[in-house]
Amino acid sequence: MNQSQTVATEPLKAVVFDMDGLMFNTELLYPKVATILLERRNRRLSQDLTDNMMGKTHRDAFEVMIQFHGLTDSVDQLADESDVIFEDILDAELAPMPGLMELLDSLEQANLPKAVATSARRVMAEDLLSRYGLNSRFASILCGDEVTSGKPAPEIYLTTAEKLGLHPSQIMILEDSQTGCKAAVASGAFVVAVPGDHSRNHDFQGAAIVADTLADARIYQALCLQES
Repeated sequence: MNQSQTVATEPLKAVVFDMDGLMFNTELLYPKVATILLERRNRRLSQDLTDNMMGKTHRDAFEVMIQFHGLTDSVDQLADESDVIFEDILDAELAPMPGLMELLDSLEQANLPKAVATSARRVMAEDLLSRYGLNSRFASILCGDEVTSGKPAPEIYLTTAEKLGLHPSQIMILEDSQTGCKAAVASGAFVVAVPGDHSRNHDFQGAAIVADTLADARIYQALCLQES
């Protein structure tokens, strides 16, 4: 990647966060849920299936699981069962990703608006954000069950840009997955990939920066922020 790709073409005026795997460690927790679901059906969770489900809306992800393993369950059946399993795991293991809280603080000090655009359902997004008192800190929260076409389609990011009253080129989007990165790049935004242990093998083609964590100095530099 050459240096020119890491510089925004115009000042960045807002930051949009993906949620799962970017703000919280949920992409490391979802495979635990999927493992339990599949073990109950004498099936096994593979890395290929995990990668194919990642970043998609819950309905699309369960459709992938059903087709991959030839399951007879409906999407709603799998979703209801997974919610029960996930609640116990969340209570014990949910955590913010490194650098999240410090970045939110720095954005607020600079008066830069923030939004969330997540493939998660509204009920799940509200639950996760509320556990850390984050709901009110975002100008907009748009969820996977509120758009027609989920990631990798850019709809969720284009709609979020409209809600912020900005052109996508004025927005930094933070994403952790290949699917999400494709959606962000297609929107025309300045895209920063922040892979975690769950997505280091993903293709982040088109991202301006592939950051180490949300604390990466290049994120702060692109936004002209003071590091916390």
